[in-house]
Amino acid sequence: QLQLVASGGGSVQPGGSLKLSCAASGGLADYNTIAWFRQSPGKERKGISYIRLSSGATNYADSVKGRFTISRDNAKNTAYLQMNSLKPEDTAVYFCAAGRYWLSGLLLAAPYFDAWGQGTKVTVSS
Repeated sequence: QLQLVASGGGSVQPGGSLKLSCAASGGLADYNTIAWFRQSPGKERKGISYIRLSSGATNYADSVKGRFTISRDNAKNTAYLQMNSLKPEDTAVYFCAAGRYWLSGLLLAAPYFDAWGQGTKVTVSS
């Protein structure tokens, strides 16, 4: 059974950077996509960055496009989210997830993902 462990969250000032990691164990080969979702208090969980594991193709939500970069290291079974130019509205709990579907240009919603990491909190504040 696939297990995901997210790490790298923390507190940072506006304009700063953080890099999140998502380490997978136990069956990542059965999945096509790793995604990062985030959730703020009282809001739904939304996908922001997606990567196709085989090709490295990516999708981004408009809110993070140009600031966040998703990548993966297949040899290490790890995906990353480099977050630059962070804004207070980026404050949320960030989750990584693995899914079996990939649709170019589409941001798949949470129900399409089968395995989830535990979440790592990111706070952007001065």
